[in-house]
Amino acid sequence: MLNKDYHRLLKRQLKKTGLDTSENPEFIQFFNMVNDAYKSFDKDVKHIENILEESSRELFVVNQRLTKERDKINKKLGHIVDNIGGVLFETDLDGNFTFLNNAWAEYSGIPIDNAVGKSFRTFLHGENIEGFKRFDDLFSIEKEHIKFIFKNERNGEIMWFEVKSKLIKDRQGVSTGFIGTIIDVTNLKETEIELHKASKSKDEFLSTMSHEIRTPLNAVTGLTNILLMEDHLPDQLENLKALKYSGEHLLGLINDLLDFDKIKSGKLKLIEKDFSLNYFLESIKSHFGLRTEKKGLIFNVIKENDVPDNIIGDKLKLAQIIKNLLSNSLKFTENGCINLSVSNLGVKENKVTLVFKVTDTGIGISKSRQESIFESFMQANSETSIKYGGTGLGLSISKKLLNLQDSDLKVESELGKGSTFSFEITYKISNRLSVYEPDMIKMQPSYEPIDINVLVAEDNKMNVLILRRFFNKWGVTFTIAGNGEEVLELFNKHDYDLILMDLQMPKINGYQAAKIIRKSEDKSKANIPIIALTAFAQTDVKKKTQQYKMNGFMGKPFNPEELYKLLKSFSKAYNKKAI
Repeated sequence: MLNKDYHRLLKRQLKKTGLDTSENPEFIQFFNMVNDAYKSFDKDVKHIENILEESSRELFVVNQRLTKERDKINKKLGHIVDNIGGVLFETDLDGNFTFLNNAWAEYSGIPIDNAVGKSFRTFLHGENIEGFKRFDDLFSIEKEHIKFIFKNERNGEIMWFEVKSKLIKDRQGVSTGFIGTIIDVTNLKETEIELHKASKSKDEFLSTMSHEIRTPLNAVTGLTNILLMEDHLPDQLENLKALKYSGEHLLGLINDLLDFDKIKSGKLKLIEKDFSLNYFLESIKSHFGLRTEKKGLIFNVIKENDVPDNIIGDKLKLAQIIKNLLSNSLKFTENGCINLSVSNLGVKENKVTLVFKVTDTGIGISKSRQESIFESFMQANSETSIKYGGTGLGLSISKKLLNLQDSDLKVESELGKGSTFSFEITYKISNRLSVYEPDMIKMQPSYEPIDINVLVAEDNKMNVLILRRFFNKWGVTFTIAGNGEEVLELFNKHDYDLILMDLQMPKINGYQAAKIIRKSEDKSKANIPIIALTAFAQTDVKKKTQQYKMNGFMGKPFNPEELYKLLKSFSKAYNKKAI
């Protein structure tokens, strides 16, 4: 007989086997143990079920909370994406849009549904891309980041946009598409365009003004060259030398002053040539010696410890720096002396480091003002400006010119006890045994007649006068044209060996005239050598003359020896030798 307190599973098993526990009392203790195990197991299962039920309720609550948070975040992100100041987009690797936010429809006027699935090429034209880049260069798996600007015209209004995009990769590093932004930069671009126009207008103004200022200076220097070539009294030589040096140097100063914005923007370039340091210092001494003597001051030029003579560097910029420093000393020194010294700090790898010092016994500069004097348009104090005059640009320009050459300007001064300005600068040592002596110390060079027929395009009467004097001395056959139309008319009627072309002429300028000549049907005439005549800086015209297929350019004022060599190189005799 089965015990009523047995677990249901034990009862079922006993009943199935037909075992009578009353007949086998020795098994009763065993069955009781099995029964207790079953009941204990039931309690454990019940406990686990209770725990699972409680955990399930907790998980449900957490899931509900996470779902709400997710929906809240998605709503916020959707709000941000749809209201962000620009287009957010995704594309596949072929450039087909897979996602666009609401800003797309606002900017393009095209519904999002009509754009998704289509390529960006459908909406973007190559000619509208700044720099006109090819589509293949824009979206490529070889580029991690992409950035460009394009314009879009809608309802007659032009807008500018900047595109930034990044390549997307999955966890395995396989590229899957692009994600990026399209931002409205119309205001920025319009400002940039206006600034460019303003900068262009400023450059044109400076270009015109520089030409107008340089022209009379060119005449002064040119006429001085002619006087040096002709007979003059011995006691006039020193005056002619000083006049030539002053004219050339003033011209150089005006060039750099008019190009001051180039110095600030880093556009001013170094022009390195061989020059003689001895002649350079002699020229400085000759020029400033007269000025210091007139003021009752002693001026010394001191060379120390084996300074090399022939070096390679930008002579004009060195002259401007030295001239600025000496002019300052001359201005602020009432009695005593001014010394210019140069010493050799050492030679390394065919380069020499020189230190230049300008020392005076002038009014000096207080410690508190020694930094500000290098700023543009600044002087030691307002009284200095009133009493001594000047623009306050000299030291600022000198410092910037030195910075351009990896150097710097230093000052040591004490109020009432004078000043010392110094700088270290490195130049290459020239391998030439001697450097051509400056024109200013040559009096009557001997020139042989030149067999050449030259068409001169020049509208300035003073320049024409100077060229006539040179050409008559050298036996040159020449014809003068006063404007571009006359140049073309004479060119078509006569044969010439060379054209000297002024770039700024009335009616048709030099560039336009050269372009028409190069397109002539007669190829032998079309290839005539054309040399540009310009009063502008070399860097301004070099690329443009090459663009218009000119054979070179010559700066004004005309250097007699350079002009002579140029004419001789295109002469009939020279070309026969070449053949």
